Amino acid sequence: MKKSNKIFKVIVIFFLVFLYAPALLLPIFSFNNSKVISFPLSGFSTIWFEELLYENTLHNALFNSLLIAISSTILATILGTLVARASTRYIFYGKKISITFILVPLILPEIILGVCLLTVLIQLGLDLNLWSVVLGHTLLITPFSTLIMVSAFNNLDISLEEASLDLGMSSFQTFRIIILPMVSPGLISSLLIGFVISLDEFIIAFFLTGVEPTLPVYIWSQFRFPAKLPSTMALGTILLIVSLILVSLFEYFRRRMELYNYYSVGLDQK
Repeated sequence: MKKSNKIFKVIVIFFLVFLYAPALLLPIFSFNNSKVISFPLSGFSTIWFEELLYENTLHNALFNSLLIAISSTILATILGTLVARASTRYIFYGKKISITFILVPLILPEIILGVCLLTVLIQLGLDLNLWSVVLGHTLLITPFSTLIMVSAFNNLDISLEEASLDLGMSSFQTFRIIILPMVSPGLISSLLIGFVISLDEFIIAFFLTGVEPTLPVYIWSQFRFPAKLPSTMALGTILLIVSLILVSLFEYFRRRMELYNYYSVGLDQK
């Protein structure tokens, strides 16, 4: 038994190294003094990070990505919260089919989703701009938000809601004052994971962005110019650090929600 556990640990460690080793090369080459991406390294330098300060096109792409990520994350979290609330609190006709359709983007390839959205927007005569990307990202993020909020709502003590209603509060007041604070870790987790997904998403943005590129589309366009590769890797290093911070925050709030649910169940049993 112990031998099999050791073999399993070795396999897991090897898999993690194989998976994340390419990401570790980003900071190594982004601090390299040479324009050539190869070993041996020529020296330590921050020149490629300094170049990013003077790239106006990069700044515009970053602003576009932040606008899209914030807008789509808020919209998706609102929609996901409403869907999760309805699915966990009420029974209605077509409930399972509705939830299944909402979760379809989780299993549908993004390139298919992007082509379908592009076709629909063209048929409707709508222009491709940042808001078309917001719609696409909202569609992509909503299933993730729904699953997170379903977990949060499933662990609520329904007796607190019933007590609030018995004491004279309306359904809206109960939802705003009692329920939302209790599911706030789930809301924060949904916002964080949605922001990361939108900020890093490329395929849908590539199809729907029009003439205003997002940050991933800008990075993809820079690979056509070998001289821009070091500064692009520097940008990738920054994005990697930001993504790790946001994912760590998501994990913190997820564990906080689990800890809250654990103690809630313990109190209920007592």
